[in-house]
Amino acid sequence: MSCRRTTRWVVGLFLISVPLAAAAQRGGFFRRGQLPNVQYDGRFTLARIRYEAYGGWRADYPTMEHHLSGMLKNITAIDAHVDGSNVHDFDDPELLKIPISYLSEPGYWFPSASEVAGLRDYLKKGGFLIVDDFHFQNEWAVFEAAIRRVQPDGRIQPLDITHPIFNSFFQIESLKVPYPGRLGERGLMGEFYGIFEDNDLAKRLMVVINYNIDLGDYVEWSDRDVYSLLPTNEAYKFAINYIIYGLTH
Repeated sequence: MSCRRTTRWVVGLFLISVPLAAAAQRGGFFRRGQLPNVQYDGRFTLARIRYEAYGGWRADYPTMEHHLSGMLKNITAIDAHVDGSNVHDFDDPELLKIPISYLSEPGYWFPSASEVAGLRDYLKKGGFLIVDDFHFQNEWAVFEAAIRRVQPDGRIQPLDITHPIFNSFFQIESLKVPYPGRLGERGLMGEFYGIFEDNDLAKRLMVVINYNIDLGDYVEWSDRDVYSLLPTNEAYKFAINYIIYGLTH
């Protein structure tokens, strides 16, 4: 059996056998509010970014983080927190302790001046931002306006399958991943973009942008019979590759 086939089988097996505790978290308190942040102790945790005026920042929270950290713990050498996650604002100094951050539904993200400065500082110091879950042109326009305040000279550039981020752990074979649910069934496929340090494609990718796709939704519902196995499997591969890339660049 080839290495590539082995890793694909391992991911599929995990999706079938996610601990029942994850399913139990879907009720009550986990849906109503924000959990306390885990104490910093050197273990990996993803920083979800909070923003004002719209609750889309918490989409798929905290189940997505729970499932993803469990996957990282099971199939990589990353010592990930599996009993909690973190939520931060971009202008929170504590964010600088966390190398990878996640921004959900950026089509409703209107950062303050201090949040713009905080994200700019975060990226300059080596932080890596994952942007996920938006698909309308007006949502793209909102996101682009906000990110250009952060990186006025930054260029949003399309990524193709040859970029190292798509081979940092799993060898991803195609970027054609459908949007979850009916939009994907109607043909809406993910598009992937990036912002590079100094706009140089040979340098560090600072921001990866998932457009026309919601990887977090696939990961959140991976222990339920909601979406088909294949795109769910691919969503995990993308997410894990992003984290491995962000930790090594």
